[in-house]
Amino acid sequence: MDGPLKELSKLERLTERSKGKTSSIENSLDSLLQSLREVKDRINAGSITEDTYVLLAQTVEAKKKEIDEKQKEVYNGIARLGKALDKKFTQPLPTYEPLFASKDALAALERTIALHFLRTGQFSTAETFIQECKMVIEPEQRTKFQDLHRIVLALKRQDIGPALEWSLKNREFLRKRSSPLEFYLHRSQFVRLLLADPPDAGPAISYANATLRSFYPEHATEFQRLMTSVLFLPKERLLRSPYADLASDSVHTDLEPLFAKEYCTNLGMSRQVPLRVIGDIGGGGALARIEKARTVMKERKSEWSQTDELPIEIQLAPENRYHSIFACPVSKEQSTEQNPPMMMTCGHVITKESLQKLCKSNGRVKCPYCPTESTQANALQVVF
Repeated sequence: MDGPLKELSKLERLTERSKGKTSSIENSLDSLLQSLREVKDRINAGSITEDTYVLLAQTVEAKKKEIDEKQKEVYNGIARLGKALDKKFTQPLPTYEPLFASKDALAALERTIALHFLRTGQFSTAETFIQECKMVIEPEQRTKFQDLHRIVLALKRQDIGPALEWSLKNREFLRKRSSPLEFYLHRSQFVRLLLADPPDAGPAISYANATLRSFYPEHATEFQRLMTSVLFLPKERLLRSPYADLASDSVHTDLEPLFAKEYCTNLGMSRQVPLRVIGDIGGGGALARIEKARTVMKERKSEWSQTDELPIEIQLAPENRYHSIFACPVSKEQSTEQNPPMMMTCGHVITKESLQKLCKSNGRVKCPYCPTESTQANALQVVF
């Protein structure tokens, strides 16, 4: 990859140097647009002649050459990068049947993309995309995403007010989820007051008495740590204490993803951005490994017949693991809905199929890992 990366670096440096030329290119385009508008006005007025068309064609060609000349270095850089990529990747990209051929599938894809733009705060891009696709996104839903990013931006500015207001309105929802969001918001403000310059624990203690006292039953240990950290002021001393983590920026910055997760969950949406997850997993090597397995299976004239599992193992980052996976210690196979994990009376767990194979004619099963015998009927299905 050294060749393509080298050419990419050159192209990036070239585009940085070319930024100064952007204004002159815009001037050329503005001049061309003005010429086109003048011709349009003359056509509407009925005063157009053949010479006008000839002059317009000459103007367009001249402006095109002018812009091409200014962009010549960039075009050459892109061409060199393309050649380097072609040299590195000699095999053509795989082709597949269209996945979004039907109108419903295409509409679902377009809606997913539009919601991605809204959820990630790209509102102007979302509006343009929605208009071009002629889809309808409910105004209420747009407003909720705008509120999300308004509150997240406030948290970036270390203003917990809007987030705290939302938490108070949705306190029952947060309590059902055992979410620490409201407590962490108050903790952030407490730490900010505690580490203010000049050091003065008074405002922080007053704030804790007014807001944090009600959280003691659920967050007793953290509450005690906050109160004890007062003894280690100023900040330089706190950083050498067992409570140094309270002086970390993560006390404040971790609020942004936590709030976004709770807000989206309240809307019935996933805690992660779906298209970002697809990009992280697919672009992180999953698609390349699946395509390689597909090629190997094709060469061996075998087929991928399972629709609910992949033919190879794909390593996922911890944040992309959405359910527990149990591998049977007897069969070495992963459990499924049809073959769930079963716990015998001794406490050892194997899959249902393995349990059935170990079961004797009288219905008794000897555990493969200890001397205990039990009956198949007494085994309990385990849900992780």
